[in-house]
Amino acid sequence: MLAFDYSILADVDATLNATAFVLIVAGLVAIKRGREALHKVLMLAATAVSAAFLACYLTYHFNAEPVKFGGEGAIRTIYYVILISHIFLAVVQVPLILGTIWHGVKDNRAKHRKWAKITAPIWLYVSITGVVIYVMLYWT
Repeated sequence: MLAFDYSILADVDATLNATAFVLIVAGLVAIKRGREALHKVLMLAATAVSAAFLACYLTYHFNAEPVKFGGEGAIRTIYYVILISHIFLAVVQVPLILGTIWHGVKDNRAKHRKWAKITAPIWLYVSITGVVIYVMLYWT
């Protein structure tokens, strides 16, 4: 039996992060245009993609060898600033996403909007910086 190469999951993670980013942007555009049903579908899809990312990420990190960043000088500092902010906000975003969804599903529009104004930029940042970290780690 062949062993599974868990390193491929880094590529999957980057793809899931990019997909979540696109879905979030599309969901925000949909709500700005008054398309609530489409907004709901897109944001729930972004949530599902982000959940798939988390499962994939944990599977990867529990099974694959860690990859060390090889850059030096200023790019190393930039990488770690992005990485640290990404990790911190990734932890913060989970309860924010869940709370925002809760208020949206319960049709508590005022609270949903209030939470979404905080959640959306953080979620977008975490999604796109996940892709940036992947590119910096694996393509440089």
